[in-house]
Amino acid sequence: MTNIDWVVLTTYLIGIIGLGVWLARRQQSTDDYFLGGRKMGPTVIAISLAANQVSAISLVSAPAFVALKTGGGIKWLQFEFAVPVSMIAIMFLLVPVFRQLSGSSVYEYAERRFGKRTRFTLSALFMFSRGLSTSVILYTSALVLSVIMDLPIVTTMIIMAIVSIAYTTIGGIMADVYSDILQLIILYGGVLVALIVSISILGKDFSSISIDPARLNSIDFSHHGFGDGQTFAFWPMIIGCIFLYVGYYGCDQSQAQRLLATPDVRQAQNALMINGLIRFPIVLTYIIFGVVLAAFIQSQPDFATKIQDKNPDYLVPTFMINYLPVGVVGLVMAGLFAASMSSIDSAFNSLSAVTVSDFVLKFRPDIAQKPLKMLRLSKLITLFWGILCAGGAYFVARSSSTVIEIVNMIGSAFSGPILATFLAGILFRSITGSAIITGIIAGTTLNFLLGQYVPSISWLWWGPIGFCTTLCISLIYSKISTTASPVSVDWTLKGILKKHPEKKSWLRDKRVYALLVYTFVIIIISIIVSRVLHLIPG
Repeated sequence: MTNIDWVVLTTYLIGIIGLGVWLARRQQSTDDYFLGGRKMGPTVIAISLAANQVSAISLVSAPAFVALKTGGGIKWLQFEFAVPVSMIAIMFLLVPVFRQLSGSSVYEYAERRFGKRTRFTLSALFMFSRGLSTSVILYTSALVLSVIMDLPIVTTMIIMAIVSIAYTTIGGIMADVYSDILQLIILYGGVLVALIVSISILGKDFSSISIDPARLNSIDFSHHGFGDGQTFAFWPMIIGCIFLYVGYYGCDQSQAQRLLATPDVRQAQNALMINGLIRFPIVLTYIIFGVVLAAFIQSQPDFATKIQDKNPDYLVPTFMINYLPVGVVGLVMAGLFAASMSSIDSAFNSLSAVTVSDFVLKFRPDIAQKPLKMLRLSKLITLFWGILCAGGAYFVARSSSTVIEIVNMIGSAFSGPILATFLAGILFRSITGSAIITGIIAGTTLNFLLGQYVPSISWLWWGPIGFCTTLCISLIYSKISTTASPVSVDWTLKGILKKHPEKKSWLRDKRVYALLVYTFVIIIISIIVSRVLHLIPG
């Protein structure tokens, strides 16, 4: 990087902190800090949701998966097939229920429906898995950026940690959301510039380069991932990803908290619909960039030498830092920094929200009567989580890579059982708190056993397996125990719709059909892209 690039990067990072300071002027309570005063529009929230999923990790990993990774290719597009359907499920099953909650934690629902023990269980699971995952995300992001920027990994981690802790602690969720939007614009613009530059360098050589045809297949119907050791096949990616996305966007506090920041149910649903529409074009651009880079590696021996024997995730940053114009490199690297921090800052804010709502206020309810004191305490807790996760990242950096594998296993193992908890409470009036806790234990235990002893089963199946196990065990347990109390019945979907008969049926909602049609459009476009790419090489 040149001095100009460093100036651009430094200016951007200082500006992000300044954004947090500017937004903090409006904060008068934790409702402002954690939920933006519940006044954030659906488009803003939708872009933030998309930025968390298709930002730096996708930009780095998707093209690398297409161009270099063993067994990779444009079948990464199959990740997007389940998104619109997942948004429908969250819009009409989870959002109407969550919008009845008074606090900033979605796990409040678990107490309303099942009791305090279930709320504490879900909150503790979230804090454990999200805190550990955030440490790993910080480490892995810093690892890639440190190699590309020729900085020690500890230095890169410290910079990322300080900046993300600073603007999140000061600015709250509004700083997270608006920084997400800014970084997504910068990143996507950088990808478009990189795509144009790479194609212009290749010129007519692109059509004469032979790319492995297997990498150009967008859909894999020949595998099922249920014992054949194949993860990226059609069925595990569409069925498994439905559970993955519904669990992530709907039941993970780091994302669901954004839905609570909108003014009402319809605005939250609109945010999910917009998110379901804008993800695919961004991911498709990343995939096309990966195909071009696959050709670029063959056409440019010097570039191939730079990435030889390196982790495939170094592919995109190495290209950008060597071939993009001066100044643009600094801006894109700033975007990579900010995009890497987008998941981190969301975690800090959501971890703080859960700590305050589910634990502090339970043991010190009197603090709620002092809004400014509670706001200061919330910021201190955010700072605490930031320091804790940064310390965890340093520990991961000094440990073996198996730690990362274990954390990925933990996240996959918990997603299905947690989703089952919410849907069991919403759809089944008979399930009790004790039953659902027993189900969670059974579902997560089975997933860990599968990961340990049956690695041939794709981890994408863990979500459906954990979900079904948790739900079945909970139903069986409830049959032999006491029934749910009348109060808990009020927090089922039927009970809420009974209190709000004005809510329109999802079957009559045009947004449902728009997303269903869009699902088929995504699949058709993916097939067309595959056919066209097969015709270009040779």
